[in-house]
Amino acid sequence: MMIQSPWRYDFVGSFLRPDSLKQARAAYGAGKLDAAGLKAAEDEAIRHLVQQQKDAGYRLLTDGEFRRATWHLDFMWGFRGIDHRPTQTGLPFHGEQAMIDDTYLVDRLGYDGNHPFVDHFRFVHDLTDSRTVAKLTIPAPAQFLEQLTMPFAAENTRKFYPDLRDVPNDLVKCYQGFIRDVYAAGCRNLQLDDCSWGMVVDQRATLFFGVDEAGLNGVMEQLLDVNNRAMEGAPEDMVITTHVCRGNFHSTYATSGGYEKVAKFLFRRENVHAFFLEFDDERSGGFEPLRAVPSDKLVVLGLVTTKQAKLEDKAHIRARIMEASAYVPLDRLCLSPQCGFASCEIGNLLTEEDQWAKLKLVKEVAEEVWG
Repeated sequence: MMIQSPWRYDFVGSFLRPDSLKQARAAYGAGKLDAAGLKAAEDEAIRHLVQQQKDAGYRLLTDGEFRRATWHLDFMWGFRGIDHRPTQTGLPFHGEQAMIDDTYLVDRLGYDGNHPFVDHFRFVHDLTDSRTVAKLTIPAPAQFLEQLTMPFAAENTRKFYPDLRDVPNDLVKCYQGFIRDVYAAGCRNLQLDDCSWGMVVDQRATLFFGVDEAGLNGVMEQLLDVNNRAMEGAPEDMVITTHVCRGNFHSTYATSGGYEKVAKFLFRRENVHAFFLEFDDERSGGFEPLRAVPSDKLVVLGLVTTKQAKLEDKAHIRARIMEASAYVPLDRLCLSPQCGFASCEIGNLLTEEDQWAKLKLVKEVAEEVWG
């Protein structure tokens, strides 16, 4: 049986960090544990997590992003020209500031061919068996581009790129080099996590990007272009999917808005195999924009929230799947939680028991719907 992403029941990728790992990372940060000791703690936690995923019946395995502080920034730190420091202000989420590192350019971007995420992938790949495969989650090129060129970062980036339109060219080269290396390490399932489109649909989008309403079309063209160019040349047997997010920090969110505004760009034209989409509450709008999804692409409905412990009603989830099938045929739909459980180390406001109950629910509903 060929196993590839997305599976009929799937998940986005990040998991709640166990206390043992949190303690090890705190000890490392305090200088009480060396790098070898931290890696040993990470290895042990990931082995246990992978076995839990297998025991839960899941086929696509991740390391839970256990070696990362955040879902996206650690990946960026693996390239030449990038540095970071603890944030002084944080990012504005609904009711809370996300205190994650500031990440910025100190030189032009480059890829030296030794990105740590390649070894991170190998570790999980070596834990797979005949019924499972490893999936790697990384931030989308558009997400990286935003980090460097949005108004809050543009002044610093212009020190190295006087014309910001040159940034995507180096960024594309970095991603293409990374994709070559992680493919050689055995990766056949790559997921691009992307909050860019969630920012575009928000009512504050013009403020975020420093453009007027008409200028948002140019922004979307740029986001689409950098994502598609980064995927050019990827081997044909590498499945590349994307997850569209509106922010996930400590059970809070950053943006709101349905998919209508981005459908003709994202759904019609982004060259991915499948879309992991949030549909867990009214912030994501209705299913109508799914009409724009081409007939050769799959949609993973994120109908089960990771932001709260309460379990969704099975009948309600089944009904929503049927509602979505009016726009994308049932055989091209899958089911997952709407996002990861811990996009940052802090995690969402659930217990590990809650987390596995959510995944059990996703699997049970999927098997009831698709057999």
